[in-house]
Amino acid sequence: MTFTQLAFYFFAAVLVFAAGMVVTIRNPVKAALFLVLAFFSAACVWITLEAEFLAIVLVLVYVGAVMVLFLFVVMMLDINLDRLKEGFSRYLPIGGLIAVFMVVEIAFVLNSGGFGEGALPRPAGHVEGFSDTRELGLLIYTDYVYPFELAAVILLVAIIAAIALTLRKRPGTKYLNPAEQVTVTKADRLRVVNMPAEKRVRGKTEENGEDDKE
Repeated sequence: MTFTQLAFYFFAAVLVFAAGMVVTIRNPVKAALFLVLAFFSAACVWITLEAEFLAIVLVLVYVGAVMVLFLFVVMMLDINLDRLKEGFSRYLPIGGLIAVFMVVEIAFVLNSGGFGEGALPRPAGHVEGFSDTRELGLLIYTDYVYPFELAAVILLVAIIAAIALTLRKRPGTKYLNPAEQVTVTKADRLRVVNMPAEKRVRGKTEENGEDDKE
């Protein structure tokens, strides 16, 4: 067994362990941290499979952005852990059945013959000047250009829907109109107030003539 194969099996075992802990652990913060470990392990598995671009994208996008957002939301919300523990044993058989069905489905897809070495654009062995990023870009923008554009349109619709949900008016909450904020000028926010000045003379104020006790 080579070092690459040993590293592959090690990171794959860590990935399976971290994914299991994400599902079974009760603390949501620890579950999010185990999900970060699962993403790192998946990135390492992709590196052993010579898919460096996908590994870097996984770390930058999911670990660097998505998981930070998840941790921020989870730690800011007051989550009742007792409510989360109530239905775990009741829904465990259904969850186990779905998990077994997904494993069988993945095994069926992997054994279908569509993941053979002949379908990979990478030539056998190390070739100088070969770029995973270039081959992936050529494949996406030639053979899969229409599914790629369709996914981009779906993501655009999701972004617009999320913005529309955040801008809706709800009772009891403050609402900001971005159009009005853009057109704000200095005169709308700044007001100069003229106040009469006081001049202290020998411990007395000039306005009321009272003793200055300061």
